[in-house]
Amino acid sequence: MQAAGIRDSDGLVAARSLQRAVGAIVEPVFLVGGSVRDLLMERSCDDYDFATSRTPDEVEDAVRAAGRRPYLAGKRFGTVGFKVGGHTVEVTTFRAETYVDGSRRPDVRYLDDLGDDLARRDFTINAIALHGDALIDPHGGRADIAARLVRAVGDPWERFAEDPLRLLRAARFASQLTFDVESGTRLGMTGNAHRILSVARERRACELDKLLVGPAAPFALGLLAETGLLRYLVPELLPLAEGVGGALWERTVAAVDAAPAEPAARWAALLRDVAAPYLDPAGTPPEVRAALGAEMADRIGLGLRWSTVRRDAVRASMLGVASPRG
Repeated sequence: MQAAGIRDSDGLVAARSLQRAVGAIVEPVFLVGGSVRDLLMERSCDDYDFATSRTPDEVEDAVRAAGRRPYLAGKRFGTVGFKVGGHTVEVTTFRAETYVDGSRRPDVRYLDDLGDDLARRDFTINAIALHGDALIDPHGGRADIAARLVRAVGDPWERFAEDPLRLLRAARFASQLTFDVESGTRLGMTGNAHRILSVARERRACELDKLLVGPAAPFALGLLAETGLLRYLVPELLPLAEGVGGALWERTVAAVDAAPAEPAARWAALLRDVAAPYLDPAGTPPEVRAALGAEMADRIGLGLRWSTVRRDAVRASMLGVASPRG
């Protein structure tokens, strides 16, 4: 049988098999979120997320009763992991979470209903669940996948207030999936752009890395500039993005697109002209501009909590020398 008209791909068959194996231990259990999105798009999926109405204690007990070892690092946030069918899976109790002051650890409250769990998710494309042959899609995520749109679930302002990192995740998904962002969601991003400053810098840096290596990184960078997020994420790039004629910004975005899809290489391309607006284009030797750009990039990296290895790699790339750390 086919689930709600989904083409019976190898990925779907494997996901159903895994869900049956998980369901033999914890029931009810639903495949949720990005894994369902990727199955609908026939993208490769190695990370399966499951959700249940059972409490974390009940899930842990069920895993132990099945003779398996539970992984409890995420239990305080509602998630219990275990191995089944050659996969390490995570089962999370239906929940709503709010990130306070950008913390990486949310305040969590548990829910009883799958519908409530899906309603608190970030975007419609991630608010879909699969249970056997039943596709549960109360927010039109499948239609938005077909239309290649990132759309907030419900009111964008509420979703972005719950976790401001979603502002950046919208652009990241657009980059990774080559999607557009729905107009109301764009307006919500613009109106809430300042909230990104409340997010821990490490969380911001992780999303920016994923955005930069996506196939639609140029579009996503333009989205950051358009919505005002760039002003709070990497303000040093504003003179390029807002410069007269935009030639430097266009050159920068083109350089990112041409660079290898690896974070350090893409960051070096993004920051290649970061010093240019502050220098005389005719009277500054190229090596001076490169040195100042590398120094600015190093300071940006410090602000984003990059590792020393990352900072060295970006600096070396911008200076055109071999990285001392490889």
